[in-house]
Amino acid sequence: MATTMTTHAQHPAPPAPATAGAAVPMTAGQFERLQKIIYERSGIRFQDAKKYILETRLARRLEELEMDSFDDYISFLTIGPYRDDEFQEMFNRVTINETSFFRNEPQLEVFEKQVLPRLLEARKGAKRLRIWSAACSSGEEPYTLGILVHRTLGLRLADWRVEILGTDISDKVLATAQSGRFTQYAIRATPALVQQRYFKQEPGFHVIDPVVKSMVAFERLNLKDRLAIKRHGLWDVIFCRNVMIYFDRQMRQDLVCAFGESLADDGALFIGHSETLHDLAVPFEPTESTEGFCYRKTGKVAPPKV
Repeated sequence: MATTMTTHAQHPAPPAPATAGAAVPMTAGQFERLQKIIYERSGIRFQDAKKYILETRLARRLEELEMDSFDDYISFLTIGPYRDDEFQEMFNRVTINETSFFRNEPQLEVFEKQVLPRLLEARKGAKRLRIWSAACSSGEEPYTLGILVHRTLGLRLADWRVEILGTDISDKVLATAQSGRFTQYAIRATPALVQQRYFKQEPGFHVIDPVVKSMVAFERLNLKDRLAIKRHGLWDVIFCRNVMIYFDRQMRQDLVCAFGESLADDGALFIGHSETLHDLAVPFEPTESTEGFCYRKTGKVAPPKV
């Protein structure tokens, strides 16, 4: 769970129109099984009140597969030869991805004006910078970070090895991210001068600058998979904004501990403006900036704040 991954992460879709109806009814038991499948594989928990979302949004899928019941669909989703592909299909239908370039600009300003200069000074010997955008959705966030690094380093960029990784659980949104082609809606919050400098217009699309594009890589990654997180080594900065609000407390606790293991001692963790770590036992403390939603590592795990 960019699970969420805002929100630029995957999260339960908004209510369907009142006129929408499910062609095939979903029983409480079927809903519980789908709840469990989604949670076990993504960390996102659909609340009981959201049953109608799964029912209405998957009704069309049952028609396409010529299935008469959700029992048939659950079997197809869990034991069929195409279960992995179908989970991706289902996940894309029952979640949405709401994001844009330069989202929450005050927080990005903290990154660009405070965190980034400090890290560049600390890394001036190795000249290597590593940034992870977790639950990145269709790529607007990691590309935004690439733009900020590019305009900060300027001509010095040629001497640096900058690695920005965007990860998400959805292959569909990652395909959009890798294309580097975005609609006007995606850049709606982007300053005009940035649009002129870092995007090329094509019919119906804005294409990201090739230098910035080369700084960013994308990969499918499930935030429940701590081994997959660990194999990437240490990051200087981790962005995980507006995805943890869709996780339960245990999932958030596990994820933040994984971030603690994956962040350099002088690194920075950015979370969403609607999220908090206060109720978790974490190796982080907030920085002084009230608008940054930025945390630094500490030497020990602090207990939850009551």
